[in-house]
Amino acid sequence: MRKTEAMKKIIVTITVAILLLLAAPTSYAKDEIAASSAALISHVEGDTEDNRVTHLTEYLKTKNSPLVDSAATFVQEADKYQLDWKFVAAISGLESSFGKHIPAYSYNGWGWGVYGDNVMRFSSWDEAISTISQGLRENYINKGATDIDSIGKRYAASPTWAQRVSYFMREIERFEKKITTNTLSLSI
Repeated sequence: MRKTEAMKKIIVTITVAILLLLAAPTSYAKDEIAASSAALISHVEGDTEDNRVTHLTEYLKTKNSPLVDSAATFVQEADKYQLDWKFVAAISGLESSFGKHIPAYSYNGWGWGVYGDNVMRFSSWDEAISTISQGLRENYINKGATDIDSIGKRYAASPTWAQRVSYFMREIERFEKKITTNTLSLSI
């Protein structure tokens, strides 16, 4: 009897895993290859409910981030400058663990204008998000750096910067999908 129940649980687990894989719009392997070269230009369309602020707030809470109260600013500035709404938040994930490790009194969780002992300081997280979003649009995207790889080559010395920013963007996206997807329940 126990073997039969254990076997049923294994079959259900495998079935659920297969269904989840089939339901995924793209494979993670494909995301790994394309993510860092994906275009960063974003357009918000139509009358669909926009839960990006709520989703980003909840995501940042899981990171114990001081940026939680600025989730709306991330989304607003991304829309204003036609950026992917996850991009500036993802950079902060890489550069400062989402604002937790920054130069003293700087509100600079992006390494923006930080060179040696020189540190660009902002008066608030919102000012920083606005300035960086504008700077990414004007100094990178408008000058031909339209994907994470090309921005990374100019933004950071690390050759893995783009991959790591892409990782955080995918993590935010997976979190968003996780909290919006209904839980699939099966019974035997």
